[in-house]
Amino acid sequence: MDYEKILCSRVRAIPPSGIRKYFDLLQGMEDGISLGIGEPDFQTPWHIRDAGIYSLEKGFTKYTPNAGLSDLRAAISRYLKRRFDLDYAPNGQVLVTVGGSEALDLAFRCLLEPGDEVIIPTPSFVCYGPLVSMLHGVPVPVETLAEDEFRLTPEQLRAAITPRTRAVVLPFPNNPTGGIMGREHLEALAEVLRGTDIMVVSDEIYAELTYGQHHVSMGNLPEMKERTIVINGFSKAYSMTGWRLGYACGPKPVIAAMTKLHQYAIMSAPTTSQYAAIEALEHGDGDIEAMREEYDGRRRFLVDGFRRLGLDCFEPRGAFYTFPCIRSTGLTSEEFCDRFLAAERVAVIPGSAFGPGGEGYVRACYAASMRDLAEALTRLERFLKTI
Repeated sequence: MDYEKILCSRVRAIPPSGIRKYFDLLQGMEDGISLGIGEPDFQTPWHIRDAGIYSLEKGFTKYTPNAGLSDLRAAISRYLKRRFDLDYAPNGQVLVTVGGSEALDLAFRCLLEPGDEVIIPTPSFVCYGPLVSMLHGVPVPVETLAEDEFRLTPEQLRAAITPRTRAVVLPFPNNPTGGIMGREHLEALAEVLRGTDIMVVSDEIYAELTYGQHHVSMGNLPEMKERTIVINGFSKAYSMTGWRLGYACGPKPVIAAMTKLHQYAIMSAPTTSQYAAIEALEHGDGDIEAMREEYDGRRRFLVDGFRRLGLDCFEPRGAFYTFPCIRSTGLTSEEFCDRFLAAERVAVIPGSAFGPGGEGYVRACYAASMRDLAEALTRLERFLKTI
């Protein structure tokens, strides 16, 4: 069999994730430290796990409605209003998905025709471009800069728009940079978008993890809710990565189209996870606050450590990543990560994995224990002396 002919050329053309490479290489290394994968080191809070267990004990193991349990959609609606002043009706404007990743995929599938363009600020999470490309769409990366605190500027957005532009991704708080967009920055982008037919795909999975500034959604701004799809989930805020649960909120016609595809591809999100998520939304605010406070301390510790070792490091204002500049070492991002892993058994991710603007940086995740962070800095200091 000639699998080069059998396999879809678009799939073959997509490179493997630059994140998973280092996760896989670290496996089996004795005394290895991972600052690579964006996974909280906290356990899912017990009361949330207990709710999932209880649902199994009660035999709640059937399919749920395609859009998700009505109680969960109502809880999502109340949560978004309480935490972010976002108004979405549980029936018709909320869809429960298998992680935020499925929600992103569905959004692109419902928006794009072949040749349509999607503006993607970079550096950013690795999935946006490949998802667009798989639909015969055209990813349009726009490089954000450290001097702009890795924000998308209205000038950059305006310059990237063409007659084929169908959507813009807003990946804020940002993975990998930790950059955020304040209300005034979003308003400047909104001025560019008003009067167009361009949709906003707002990936807000890190909305609860901001430091010193409350998260604002594009959906909060006048006249922008009608053109915004809010993507969120439970993995980061509640340390529920393995539960694989997310959601999308937006205009009824868009959510209806996404739900239709979801019906065929997925049927419904995991039932046990949905019951656990109701508990998280209704009684998990304290868990969020505790984890965010811990992340904040780790954030400041790691940034200070990089700077002390002579690596310039932008101060992240959201998510749980630092993005230190390693140009002073004379190594490329990939060379730095490969050599650091081989020499000191510490995994960080090349900035180049996150698109244009990432070369010369590495991503280090501080969703790890303070003990591991301190040891990683000790090993980094030793490694830098060998370069």
